[in-house]
Amino acid sequence: MKGTVKTAAKPRSNSKARQAPKAKAKASLPSRGTPDFQLLILTLLLVGFGLVMVFSSSSSLTLASDKFGNDPLYFIKRQVMWVAMGTVVMFTAMNIHYSKFKKWYAPLFVLTLILLLLVAFTERINGAKSWLSIGKMGIQPTELAKLSIILYLSALITKKGERFRDLRTGYIPVMVIVGIVAGLIMMQPDLGSCLILVATSGLVIYAGGASMKHILGSIALLVLGVGIVMGAKMAVDSLSPASNTAAVEGSYKLDRITAFMDPLADESDSGFNIVQSLIAFGEGGTTGTGFGQSVQKLHYLPYPYTDFIFSIVGEELGFIGTSIFLLLYLYFIWRGILIALRCTDPFGTLVGIGIMGLIAIQAFINIGGVTKTIPLTGVTLPFISYGGSSLLVSMLCMGIMLSISRESTRPVKEEVTKSVTVREIRNARSAGGR
Repeated sequence: MKGTVKTAAKPRSNSKARQAPKAKAKASLPSRGTPDFQLLILTLLLVGFGLVMVFSSSSSLTLASDKFGNDPLYFIKRQVMWVAMGTVVMFTAMNIHYSKFKKWYAPLFVLTLILLLLVAFTERINGAKSWLSIGKMGIQPTELAKLSIILYLSALITKKGERFRDLRTGYIPVMVIVGIVAGLIMMQPDLGSCLILVATSGLVIYAGGASMKHILGSIALLVLGVGIVMGAKMAVDSLSPASNTAAVEGSYKLDRITAFMDPLADESDSGFNIVQSLIAFGEGGTTGTGFGQSVQKLHYLPYPYTDFIFSIVGEELGFIGTSIFLLLYLYFIWRGILIALRCTDPFGTLVGIGIMGLIAIQAFINIGGVTKTIPLTGVTLPFISYGGSSLLVSMLCMGIMLSISRESTRPVKEEVTKSVTVREIRNARSAGGR
């Protein structure tokens, strides 16, 4: 009986001894790092500030308008809904390993192309076919296209490796993809989004190691192609006076350029928007007129809660408040770029640079347009302007960035684990020697 107990107990102790190294091995396996806390907080701060400014810039207009049911909360209620959806999307993406997007880029890109093609069969809104209606909600496929092209290019460049520097087999196929997406967006037409997409693509391609000679050649061909297309279009429009829509579109684009050169030359028409925007900054002065006290939002500036929301920020918060906001925005972009550069995986680095470059370029085009630094193109300010599609995609982008940041902290944890393991082995050996 005793012998039986002993022989039964022996295998148990052996099994425990065998399981112990396995348990130790499991414990020593490196786990994923924690998301970058600073980037997460900065994202939430920007989104929160955006909600505040959307309410401030829209409440007076909607209260006085039957179109919006005289509801001062009309836009803010919709924006809160998009923020809630975006927060769920961001935290979900944050907990998905970013490398999964390397497998999903192809179906996402195909979906984007289908949506961009479907837009061509919709009705024009504000002179462009940019929206798809899903029930009572409208989405802009161009916003998804910006992220899709970043993922597509990053995956393709990483896959090609050194072959990407070859003009025929590497560079040209990538540029064809960019050209197709940019062409579909220009058909809407949406010049601002097209410029953002092309500039972001160029940044990813440059970061991916493309030859500078090839990039400069592409820019020259792009400028030449745009000039030829615009010249041909103007010639056709002049020969076809019946095409009123095309003529109006052409004159509208030309008016934007002339308004940039000299807005006071026609301040009651083509230069009206930029003049009113500059007045808003002038009224803000050093300390601003105070939250909710903007005058320019009262039917002077068109869409003060979207394209011209930065003008309202300047008027209500003044130079000091605007400077603090810009410094916060710049630190947010710098933090994201730092995370991308710390990532040891080329795919993660390219995606991170593309996402932060996209936000920086779009912010520059919006702020530059309303401050008369560059011609006005009419794009939203990421995280701040009202707009469901823009906010949802921006928060998805930040979810991917936070996932990349989790991987960036992993090598540090591995080094600590290795050093602790080595120390334990040395201690065990010295103890055994004694």
